Amino acid sequence: MNPLKHIRTYLLLCSAVAVLHPLHGFARQTSEASTAVQPAIEKDGQHDFDFEIGTWKSHGSRRLHPLTGSDAWAEFDGTSVVRKIWNGRANLVELEADGPVAGHIENLSLRLYNPQSHQWSLYYASSKSGALSMPATVGEFKNGRGEFFDMELINGRNTLVRNVWSDITPNSCHFEQAFSIDEGKTWEVNWITTDTRVNDDSSQKNSEAPRTSLEQSSAEKDGQHDFDFEIGSWNIHLSRLQDRLAGSTTWVDFDGTSVTRKVWNGRANLEEFETDSSQGHIEGLTLRMYNPQSHQWSIYWANGKDGILAQPMIGEFRNGRGEFFDQEPWKGRAVYVRFIWSDTTTKSPHFEQAFSDDGGKTWEVNWITNQTRVNDESAKSH
Repeated sequence: MNPLKHIRTYLLLCSAVAVLHPLHGFARQTSEASTAVQPAIEKDGQHDFDFEIGTWKSHGSRRLHPLTGSDAWAEFDGTSVVRKIWNGRANLVELEADGPVAGHIENLSLRLYNPQSHQWSLYYASSKSGALSMPATVGEFKNGRGEFFDMELINGRNTLVRNVWSDITPNSCHFEQAFSIDEGKTWEVNWITTDTRVNDDSSQKNSEAPRTSLEQSSAEKDGQHDFDFEIGSWNIHLSRLQDRLAGSTTWVDFDGTSVTRKVWNGRANLEEFETDSSQGHIEGLTLRMYNPQSHQWSIYWANGKDGILAQPMIGEFRNGRGEFFDQEPWKGRAVYVRFIWSDTTTKSPHFEQAFSDDGGKTWEVNWITNQTRVNDESAKSH
């Protein structure tokens, strides 16, 4: 088992509305909202994590060798900052912690609320890997207790993973993670954290500030800061092809704003956007993360309609041009999807998305974004 993967539990402790891909690549296929009418008595949990917004001091313990019979634990102490996204319907958690055995930890967690299922999806990443855990840990709060579950391969075995929040007060909360290899009959706790709020003023200030304590080795590739040009506030104009790979020549225009903030001193960033058109209001987010091992970026997106994170686009910048690719289904067919950033050294970067259904021989551009920086001081402050 890679123990770093399960450090995500700490992040989950104190630790997206669009039918389109957020700002850069909206046109990727998204699921349609359910038309089923929810019962009036069903709980709306979109603000269940509001209690965690702010800055926290954390004391935690991690079982070093889960599911082996070992009772050896490692303690750590650190600070996490939890910031609202979409007025609380999502949030981003950033953590730094240290322990004599655990070493230095720098991680994040992205948590998204699904208004259709009334559940939360929790995703984790470590700065050492620059990739989010998939699938998400999914669950909800009931009677002040939050329970979230997924299944993972641990030591080569299918293992149920359970995350629990309890003892929630305005200034403290308790978290435990546990594993089960007998379909939930018994559970072994392997992570315990107790968090204490620092103060409200500090939390609001720090939640907007980038985490900058880790210095980068001069030997590392400069690609870790390739997206710094995006940091700041923007006015955006979007054009989307009415239909894709269907011979359409009709374009739909959108106008709006976006804000991109640094995470991990630029080795990741989070973009939030809102825009309007004749087709309605759009709200979404994009999380970009740098992998220091592959020297590539993974780009994840989500919309507020379903709160589900899409599989990442992966690629890199060369000579000022960024190209990112994945393969996904479109109308029942597998197609290649390509993102391109250009003009990144100007105040008006340009983005295009294109699809290919012939293995990349030809490409049809179906989404174009032009953006103009609101002001330079705003960009620097983030």
